[in-house]
Parts: sequence; structure tokens; C-alpha cells
Amino acid sequence: MKRRNLFITSAAAAGTAVIGPSAPARARGPKVKTGIEVLARDGFRELSGQRVGMISNPTGVLPDLTHEVDLMHQSGKVDIAAVYGPEHGFRGTSQAGEGEDFFTDPRTGLPVYNAYNDRDQMADLLEQAGVETVVFDIQDVGSRFYTYIWTMYLVLEAAASLGLRFVVLDRPNPITGTEATGPVLHEENATFVGLKPIAQRHGMTVGELATLFNARFVPEAVGDSADLTVVRMEGWKRSTPFDRTGLPWVAPSPNMPTPGTAELYPGTCLFEATALSEGRGTTQPFQLLGAPELDHEWALALNRLGLSGVGFREAYFKPVFSKWAGEVCGGAEVQTDAPHRADPIRTALAMILEQRRLFPQYGWRSQDGGGSYWLDKLTGNTAVRLAVEAGAPLDEVESVWAEDLAAFRELRAEHLLYGED
Repeated sequence: MKRRNLFITSAAAAGTAVIGPSAPARARGPKVKTGIEVLARDGFRELSGQRVGMISNPTGVLPDLTHEVDLMHQSGKVDIAAVYGPEHGFRGTSQAGEGEDFFTDPRTGLPVYNAYNDRDQMADLLEQAGVETVVFDIQDVGSRFYTYIWTMYLVLEAAASLGLRFVVLDRPNPITGTEATGPVLHEENATFVGLKPIAQRHGMTVGELATLFNARFVPEAVGDSADLTVVRMEGWKRSTPFDRTGLPWVAPSPNMPTPGTAELYPGTCLFEATALSEGRGTTQPFQLLGAPELDHEWALALNRLGLSGVGFREAYFKPVFSKWAGEVCGGAEVQTDAPHRADPIRTALAMILEQRRLFPQYGWRSQDGGGSYWLDKLTGNTAVRLAVEAGAPLDEVESVWAEDLAAFRELRAEHLLYGED
């Protein structure tokens, strides 16, 4: 098949190649072509003659909902040595904090390994399967604490240490890529919900994050960058919301049912760190928030704040699992009347401040004997919790991370692959 309108150039990151249109793509209407579509259109030539390890999950589909692993396997043009599933698994059967145990995929007969592992375990699994090129294609949701980007990072480290090629098939940031906001991780708070200092809402695609990781963090860890290639999307602009891409939404994880959930998640996921339910075990995770003793006063107080792009409805719900399972919770439903103007992190912190004022009996979750708080892991910055505990005004809480965020925005700008033209 003739190769059309493609090029490979040096990206900002050392050792990175970027594949994409040689001129601004002219998609018809809002249609966006993902990296896998660009790769398939070119007959998978980028993977020719290589033993491939695929890191994917249910989101790795083409617009007709065919899964990329099924397509590659059926094509006979890609030698897939093994498949690796992140948190929740390759076929998506596991809940939060779990991967899938090894199995043989019944549709393709391919071995499927658990990629919800550290770098050394991943290196062993890649070597065991004889992988020469790792391909990553998973839909991210734009938040630092969504673990798929850290699976990507750890496998980048493994690829660099083993001398393997790493290919990212890019997909949209569903909450747009216009800006980075929120706290930046301090490395003393590093966990698998945030391993490196990026902003809570990073405003990047997985391909862009890969170039940043490969240039800045991978060499620090293993002494060299990986041989990285990003297969770019066509037709995506930084301000494009997911509902304008023309792409199907496949839930990236069991508690991310809609793009609207993803819009709120960079902020309302912070309720995981409180005694309140964050809506897990309901049909509106990260949108319904509450606990048994909360009532209408919370929503009334929140609406009086006049936060941009959001409103609050008095709500009652009964989770079927997770916090307060089987108990009636009072609280609030967050409605986004202008989702792309809403600031989910500011919204969530305002909600926490008001909840602590009105219902102080509900405190933080996951304090261990050593004084560790889950909120510090999610925000990445202990000073955020201390400001909230002191009852600081909302603007003062946000000022805690201003200097860190300015520095991250400068770093981020070096690795952006898409513009508005």
C-alpha cells in the first residue's frame, strides 16, 4: 500500500519520532482519526517485521468498534507476541485497584499478561514473550491520578532498559488539551496514582505525555530514553471536546461511563480521600457525592457560591458497593451546565470546604498510623490539605500550587504535538 501524507520528524523529546500529517489535517466536519486509524490506513507498515507487545484495554477500538488487537491479528500483517492489560484488565473485567490474571484470549488465542506491575516485572514479561516493539493504545481521561498513563511510563522505562522500541497510538484528551490546572505532584507523595511531577489536570494527550516522560523522567530512572514513536491523530485540535470528535465513547474503566464523568473527575475524584461517597456503586460516579448525615444545606450553600459552569442539586442515593454501601446518603449531584468552562478542581475544593464547614463529622479517609493521608497522594501536595484544614478561602487554597503549576506549564509547552490550526 502506498504511504500517503505521512512523515517522521524529530520531536522535542530525545529519541522520539512523530508520525502524522505533513500539513494540518482537514477532517470532514468534526471527525478525528486516532493513531490506530492512521496506522491501519498505512497497512501497519510501522510494525512490519517486529514482534509486538500490545498494551490495550476495551477502549482500543476503531470507529466501527472493532478492537485493534482483533483487527491486527486477523490482518496477518502484525506479529503480536503478547497482549498486556492495565488496571481493570485488557478485556475490562476487574474493578478499581485490580488487574487481570494471565489468560489466553479466547478470540485470538494470544497470551494476555497483567501490566498493572512495576518496571522490573514488566521487563521480565516483555522479555519472556520476545517482544521487540511495545505498542500502547488506551483512552486516557486527562487526570494525573488515572493509572493508565503510569502504566505507560513504567513500560517506557522497561523498554528503555531493554533497548525496545515503544509506539504510542494517540487518542484525544476527552476534556480538551487547552490548559494544565491544579496541584503538581511532589515526589514524596508519589504512588501509582501519580509517579512524577505533572499537574492534576495535565492538558495533554497520551502521545504528548509519552514525549515528556521520555525526555525528562525516563533518563533519570534508567539512564537513557526509549526509542519512542508517536502515531499522531488527524483532525484533533486542543479545544475539541470529545462529543465533537465523532469517535465512540467506550468506558475506559468501570466508573467512567460518560465523557461528562471525565469532565468532573479531575476534581471530584478528591472525594475518594474523604469519608463521603464519591458515587462509586451508583450510576453517576464522581457526580453524586454524599454521606448518611448530609442534607439539602450542602447544595444550597454550594449554589450560593456561583461557581462557573456548574450547579448543584440536592440528592439522595444508596450505593450498592464501596463507601456507605446499602445506606441512604444525602448530598449533592454536580451538574455541568457549561462543562468546558467549569473548573473541576476548584469546584471540588469548594465542595470539600463547604462540607467541612457544615458537616465537620466527616473527615479524611485513609490516615495510617504514620500520618499519611490519601488526599496528599491525590493532590500530590500536602500543603493543599493543610490549607483546607485551616479553613483557608478557596483562592488561598489554589495559590498553594501556583508556582509549581507555572513551572509545569513551561515544561508541558515543549512537548505539545497539536495546536488549534
